[in-house]
Amino acid sequence: MELTAILYPILTIGGIGLVFGIVLGIAAKKFAVPIDERVEEVKACLPGANCGGCGLAGCEAMAKAIVKGESKIDGCPICSKEQVEAIALIMDIKAEISERKVAVVRCQGNEALATTKYIYEGIKSCNSANLIGGGPKQCAYGCLGFGTCQEVCPFGAITMNQGLPIIRADKCRACGVCVGACPRELIHIVPITMRYEVKCLSQDKGKAVKESCKVGCLGCGICVKKCQVGAIALNHNVAAIDMEKCVACGKCKDKCPTGAIIELMRTEK
Repeated sequence: MELTAILYPILTIGGIGLVFGIVLGIAAKKFAVPIDERVEEVKACLPGANCGGCGLAGCEAMAKAIVKGESKIDGCPICSKEQVEAIALIMDIKAEISERKVAVVRCQGNEALATTKYIYEGIKSCNSANLIGGGPKQCAYGCLGFGTCQEVCPFGAITMNQGLPIIRADKCRACGVCVGACPRELIHIVPITMRYEVKCLSQDKGKAVKESCKVGCLGCGICVKKCQVGAIALNHNVAAIDMEKCVACGKCKDKCPTGAIIELMRTEK
């Protein structure tokens, strides 16, 4: 009698578990979402850095987006030409490869050229320094110089030199991680073929710029006057070059009184 009392609930619970198991197994098969084998194939072609430069959660999410047609095959900014071609072969479409891009820092105000208004002794982070009176530099728009962009770069493309980040074009993959990390929004992505750049974003007037940085844009407009194709305009006291109009004559660089416009001597790699 006692044995029956013990076995009965065990068998009952076991029977219920078996029924639920069968039901769940049938449901899993009936409602299973088909897995496209191309997802794993495309994922294998991606760099695997999971940097988020594509705007998605990682390489697996990117692979799914490509297979679903929600992203272009060259949607990963760090893929090589060979990787894009391999993905195109998997997707059975023509490989259309966009022009390679790199990140640039629109500031030249290093420790020797920018004026310091106080000695910062807090956490060595650009975000932290930016909260203390806008940072230790006189210029409210310039690089803070604590290397937050260098720390987040997944490809080791950024080094610090005299409190200013230097980006190596041969290592940069234009993932954009550094762009989001800069509290001053000084880093942006440009085509690697871009020849000239205004390396300043200060919106201060000329006198204030002179007091804060030796290589800042004065907003004087000389470059605008010298450009014969109308490729330069002043926007909030700072010059900006329209690369679609620029013919790379170099006159703006030659006439800039502070050297705020520089020539980007880069080659495709």
